[in-house]
Amino acid sequence: MTVAWQPTASIETLRRRADIIGRIRTFFAERNVLEVETPILSHATVTDLHIQSIEAPFKERGATQEEICYLQTSPEYAMKRLLAAGAGSIFQITKSFRQGDIGRLHNPEFSLLEWYRPGFDHHALMDELDELLQVVLEVSPATRRSATQVYQDYVGLNPHTATTEELKICAEQRMSWLPDIPYEKNTYLDLLFTHFIEPYLGQEAPFLLYDFPISQAALAKIRLDNPPVASRFEMYFKGVELANGFHELQDATEQRKRFEKELIYRKKNSMSLVPLDERFLAALEYGIPDCAGVAVGIDRLIMLALGDKDIASIMSFSFSGA
Repeated sequence: MTVAWQPTASIETLRRRADIIGRIRTFFAERNVLEVETPILSHATVTDLHIQSIEAPFKERGATQEEICYLQTSPEYAMKRLLAAGAGSIFQITKSFRQGDIGRLHNPEFSLLEWYRPGFDHHALMDELDELLQVVLEVSPATRRSATQVYQDYVGLNPHTATTEELKICAEQRMSWLPDIPYEKNTYLDLLFTHFIEPYLGQEAPFLLYDFPISQAALAKIRLDNPPVASRFEMYFKGVELANGFHELQDATEQRKRFEKELIYRKKNSMSLVPLDERFLAALEYGIPDCAGVAVGIDRLIMLALGDKDIASIMSFSFSGA
């Protein structure tokens, strides 16, 4: 039997990939941002409703029972523990893992760039992300619009104030069918965004979308505007999501409430239940500095920088050939 053993990327592509990663490290070194490493294997994981972790059973030598550990979906919680310990501005390039989709933009194992900047809000971090992309992608500065502006421009609704019924009607008017999934306000917001907004963002230059509905705050601070908004942003280029960032929530009590709410939803919808990361919550309780943080998909970034259409073409070995 003949087995395909060759890499999915050419050696020349891997050289160009290494050059881009080198430029990213130089970018942060010039700004005195410390490079760190945190564990890939952990005792807890995220409760995020859109992310499914990959379990990694572990049995200590001599133990009678096996423990379910997790391959980390991002280094966020561990990096925030470093922030609480006084690490200051930090960045990391690491492998992350997620259960689920495999395709042109998804691989179960992928490379992630994540960094945190004490003293920054999400607008200051958007500035720095924009500078990084100008270096890596050699593009013009990003355009920026709030979630309010974008939803109103593309689907004619305000995402902060629209009711679930209004979003439902909007989706039904634009789609001949709706996926068979549980429908809540966020479900309709996501559906409208992925089908009628996201594909059009950043076609000429990178695009920064900011100030999300509070129901999509995740780990972001909520700003008490009228209406309130989540201090969160995302970066898009050529219709591809590249980055997700926050003006980071510092309130441990509020963060626990958000996690517990997600666990209730998981149980209600027969999703896997995971343990809360109590070490991360303890770090929040101790206190992390006022800061902003962002995660960038390295594989997608390199794919776009090299003009490719599939992340497998810029990986040594994609999941299908691993």
